[in-house]
Amino acid sequence: MRIRCFQHAAFENAGSIAAWAQTRGHIFEVSQLFASDALPTADTWDWLVLLGGPMSVNDEKEHSWLKAEKEYLASAIRNGKPIIGICLGAQLLAETLGASVYPNEHKEIGWFPIRWFHDDKENSLFQAFPDEAVVFHWHGETFDLPAGAKLLASSIACKNQAFSYGDNVFGFQFHLEMREDNIRSIVEHCRDDLEQSPFVQQVESSMLALSECENTQALLEQFLDRLEARA
Repeated sequence: MRIRCFQHAAFENAGSIAAWAQTRGHIFEVSQLFASDALPTADTWDWLVLLGGPMSVNDEKEHSWLKAEKEYLASAIRNGKPIIGICLGAQLLAETLGASVYPNEHKEIGWFPIRWFHDDKENSLFQAFPDEAVVFHWHGETFDLPAGAKLLASSIACKNQAFSYGDNVFGFQFHLEMREDNIRSIVEHCRDDLEQSPFVQQVESSMLALSECENTQALLEQFLDRLEARA
């Protein structure tokens, strides 16, 4: 299988997603949109993964490639192949599907629980997800739920934490792909986001919870394995 990844910042890579692809023998190719990589033709990938980034989906003046990416995603969604959006990637999917993206009431940074909705656990892709899971967050914006989408998970600080659209589009506001090096990198580059707030953990708390990476990696792998088996 050929997996294409859109990277939006040099310091945010695919982490455990890339590791999963390698162990399963899949082709994993990265387009660094921030570095002006050309958008690939749709026939060169089977899955598309959209990573996070420090910019907003609304920052088209500062990041001109965002407009072209949104147009590309509109076509990709119509194609019907699996697309997974993480953090900024989820927000890009939401906006492409007609929803608004805007500042959340609170920044949500660090390890906080999400609640997975019981009715959606019947979906075989998420059978392994517990009712509540502690996951890694790093976002200041949120999105409205797109029309026709199904809400999968929420947190106290942010209602729309995960959604599906049809059978093949998945948006996750949180990060299941984070490994220790990913967390250290985002802390290094985005330390200014660590303001005093009820939903912002300081560096020490985030680092002490690195053992949670193993738990979220297990959830990620179970989701990806089930998505692959469905193909």
